[in-house]
Amino acid sequence: MTQTTRRSFLHQTTLAAAAAAVGAGCSSTTSAKHLTKRGPVIISTWGFGKPANELALRTLQGGGSALDAVEQGIRLVEVSGNSSVGLSGKPNAAGVPQLDACIMNGPGHQAGSVAGVEGVVHPISAARLVMEKTPHVMLVGRGARWFSEQQGLKVLDPAKDEASYKAWLAAREKPSPGKGDKPDNHDTVTLIVLDTNGDLAGGCSTSGWSGKIPGRVGDSPIIGSGLYVDNEVGAAGATGLGENVMRYCASYAVVENMRHGMSPTEACAEAIRRIAKTDPAGMDLAINFIAINKQGEFGAAGTQANFPYSITTPEFSEVRKGQPLSQSTQKEGGNE
Repeated sequence: MTQTTRRSFLHQTTLAAAAAAVGAGCSSTTSAKHLTKRGPVIISTWGFGKPANELALRTLQGGGSALDAVEQGIRLVEVSGNSSVGLSGKPNAAGVPQLDACIMNGPGHQAGSVAGVEGVVHPISAARLVMEKTPHVMLVGRGARWFSEQQGLKVLDPAKDEASYKAWLAAREKPSPGKGDKPDNHDTVTLIVLDTNGDLAGGCSTSGWSGKIPGRVGDSPIIGSGLYVDNEVGAAGATGLGENVMRYCASYAVVENMRHGMSPTEACAEAIRRIAKTDPAGMDLAINFIAINKQGEFGAAGTQANFPYSITTPEFSEVRKGQPLSQSTQKEGGNE
């Protein structure tokens, strides 16, 4: 009787241990199943990101990858004419739009970008081609334009673009920004997708600082500044005055904050507070961030009051307001 009881006990213990091991090994699978039931989550900057999100969702629902969804959503903004993104964006001091873009894929930790490129209708697609067709991460200027042409992307004549902006240039009192000046626009589109497999991808595109010195490159094409994707943790992206993002690798910092347990909103806010403690501008930074973690939680924060961002799932699609930060909130943050 004792021997039978002991055998039964050992058998039950072994089954329990095996079940526990299987449960531990399947935690990511369980999370993926949960995401599958809920559907993908898509987040982007500004109100004009909402149509881009919705196109990204349709791309996913049509069988496209998270990377496809990012590219298609941003391509829509690049030709919308409703933002400072793409060739419709404001030109530099020489009268020519110089565009920046990047894309990043969570699986494989791949990235590609272009900077200071002229005449390319879809710089986000050029960035993806850099990632997928070359051993490089970034191409700039004439090289990026040449590569885009070689890959069959639509490229326009910069001289025609310059002619279309002559009236705008003539109306400007100051042709290029001076030290300490702020741009009169900073409408970068940053779009991040979490798909039903739990994989992340993101991208950025912008024409940058209006009236900038030719050759100026902002944060948008810089991996870790304008965008950062970590497929184990989450992703974050920026919009605003790029110089104040670049100096602090800020999107990377947001993702690292999430790695240490912060919610997406708090991760964005804490990155801003850290920058404000160091930067002479304090909270007068003109920067905003969006973020999403591996569990599909999302959020945003910025120094702009009521910074708008767009969020889309199969259940809803809407524009929300990020957490606003100011000098007073910086003091309240204290030694966090």
